[in-house]
Amino acid sequence: MAHIVRRKTYGWVWLALLILLFATWGFSRIDLKPFNTAIALLIAFAKMLLIILFFMHVRYSRRVVWIFVCAGFVWFFIMVDLTLSDYLTRGFSWSQ
Repeated sequence: MAHIVRRKTYGWVWLALLILLFATWGFSRIDLKPFNTAIALLIAFAKMLLIILFFMHVRYSRRVVWIFVCAGFVWFFIMVDLTLSDYLTRGFSWSQ
C-alpha cells in the first residue's frame, strides 16, 4: 500500500532544498581554504538525503528498499575506494 505524502511536506522539503542551494552559493563566495570542499560536500549530502528520502519515497518504503539503497551506497564507496587506491599509489614525476 502506497503512503500518501501531503503537499505541505513537499513544500517544506522544497524550501529546505532552496535554502541549501543558497547556502552552497553563499559558502562558495567565502574563502575558507580547505573547508570549502568539506562544507560543499556536507551540503550536497544533506540535499541528497532529502531527495532520496522524500522525492524517491524511500522514507515510507519497506525495509527491503532500505537494504537496496544501502547496498547502492556500499557499492559506491567500494568504487570510490578502488579509484582512490589506484590514483594515490601512482608515482608522480613532473619531469620526463
